[in-house]
Amino acid sequence: MASPSRKKSMKSSIAKADAASWYCAMVLVTLILLGTLKENSLTATGEAEAVRGTQFLARPCDEFYVVGEGETLHTISDKCSDPYIVEKNPHIHDPDDVIPGIVIKVTPSISRK
Repeated sequence: MASPSRKKSMKSSIAKADAASWYCAMVLVTLILLGTLKENSLTATGEAEAVRGTQFLARPCDEFYVVGEGETLHTISDKCSDPYIVEKNPHIHDPDDVIPGIVIKVTPSISRK
């Protein structure tokens, strides 16, 4: 049988563990809320807006271009006014089957602003 002092010590340890777990839970909730608030404030100011859907069509043609969904080398060539895009990207074997997210080299012949 456990002595009364041992029971009291065990209850004290359990109380400390409960308090520590509540403290950790509160810190975690606070961090999640702060992260959400920061994310909302960035998108409200337009600093870190995600590119989705038709926004790919309005992207500028920089030296390096990330291929979007549904694009081919021919459509990118027309968009960026780069007739030599196929020759500059020998790592792409089929110009009509380009994987979205792949990085290609583009040299626009017309400067866009």
